[in-house]
Amino acid sequence: MADQLPPLDVEIRRRIAIAGPMPVGQYMRLCLTHPDYGYYMTRDPFGTHGDFITAPEISQMFGELIGLWAASVWRQMGAPENVRLVELGPGRGSMMLDVMRAAHIVPAFRAAVVVHLVEISPALEQRQRQALAGTDLPVEWHRSLDEVPDGPTIILANEFFDSLPVQQAVMCADGWHERVVKVDDDEFAFAHARDPIPLFDQMLPPGVRDAQIGDIFEWRADQTALELGRRVVRSNGAALVIDYGHLESATGDSLQAVGSHDFADPLAAPGQVDLTAHVDFQALAQAAESMGARAHGPLEQAVFLRRLGIGSRAEALKLAAPHKAAETDAARDRLIDEAATGMGTLFKAIGFSHPKLGPLPCF
Repeated sequence: MADQLPPLDVEIRRRIAIAGPMPVGQYMRLCLTHPDYGYYMTRDPFGTHGDFITAPEISQMFGELIGLWAASVWRQMGAPENVRLVELGPGRGSMMLDVMRAAHIVPAFRAAVVVHLVEISPALEQRQRQALAGTDLPVEWHRSLDEVPDGPTIILANEFFDSLPVQQAVMCADGWHERVVKVDDDEFAFAHARDPIPLFDQMLPPGVRDAQIGDIFEWRADQTALELGRRVVRSNGAALVIDYGHLESATGDSLQAVGSHDFADPLAAPGQVDLTAHVDFQALAQAAESMGARAHGPLEQAVFLRRLGIGSRAEALKLAAPHKAAETDAARDRLIDEAATGMGTLFKAIGFSHPKLGPLPCF
């Protein structure tokens, strides 16, 4: 049986056999970032031929508006002669290309920028190098945010935090138990650890403490959010995070798998499908604020993009390319779709800054 299973499936079974049921966060981390078999480490999952499409792949408008936002923040920072423009999880490099295209409108900003891309996937880094090869931009790659050199900094993160491993706990009669993955009848299955997590209820947000038996609470390690907050404070800088998730901490199981543009079973094909979970914007803001950063928002993506001028940008694109007017309208409408599950509602934008910078643009 084992020789018929994918290598990561075999590896996870081996670890469970040695150490017992595996915490959900460890399972997610292995599925996404195992150095040899992890989902992000071995493929380009973006675009129509991949497993999902992100906002920068839908339309150039998204990245261009973010670029104008970054230029405005740069002016607010005092227009430093050298600014680190950092993107966390840059995908194919599509957004950064669009950001810097818009930066031509503010030549002094473009001249000041050194791009820093934080990427752990060798496959995606290669795609980014190909995408940016035709530009004259100075670009450096790093595996983590704390590797980026100190100095004036603007950080961008689109659909980055949702891909960070999420841990889960289940409310039981005797308290909260960590949710784990076990092998049952030769298949992976969710379960919960035998013993409750000591004092876990005292660490929960107040709104979650009245949870019912069977409820699930999710949380992420704070390291990246803490470093983001620390970095914007130290650099007199700012950050913009756009992702899907909920405004306030709450119970719920949001772990999901996506493959070939459709939902899949998170346990069925380790390393073969994307795993994500909702971002808890309240927890994200609290982590960054604990380092002294000021939070702005969050706002629904539709509101944020309208304030940035997506309507005007769409009209300008249609004037420049009338034969693509319908395509432009469709892309704009998708980005600001305010249906219950539309991108404009489900996705949120939140900003962080040094407290002395004042309100960030469009928040």
